[in-house]
Amino acid sequence: MVRMNLKTKEAFERRERQRFNISAPLTLSIGNREIAAYTRDLSNRGVYFYLAVCDSLLIEGEFEFVVELPPEITLSTCCRIRCKGRALRKEENQSNLTGVAAEILHYSILRDFAPAL
Repeated sequence: MVRMNLKTKEAFERRERQRFNISAPLTLSIGNREIAAYTRDLSNRGVYFYLAVCDSLLIEGEFEFVVELPPEITLSTCCRIRCKGRALRKEENQSNLTGVAAEILHYSILRDFAPAL
């Protein structure tokens, strides 16, 4: 059995950017469909999100999505970010959800967002 300490864990960490553990709404645009999902974690270079298993069949290669960040994260108002991403891997879990790890290729902040009341 290998005992892992903090230094060993850091040595195996491959991520270059800080990730934020956040559950935020995410909407995928695949063709003419919009698919609801939610994030597990997010950085400026990647995202891990969950969606229904049946919808995960549509995720291949590059796709577009919008993530809505709450005021607790932005420290001001809600903010929507439009992204172009590329699926790196998919993982099915026991709750009929699929986890998707994706690289963020490009993003822009949508300035015309007013949350519904």
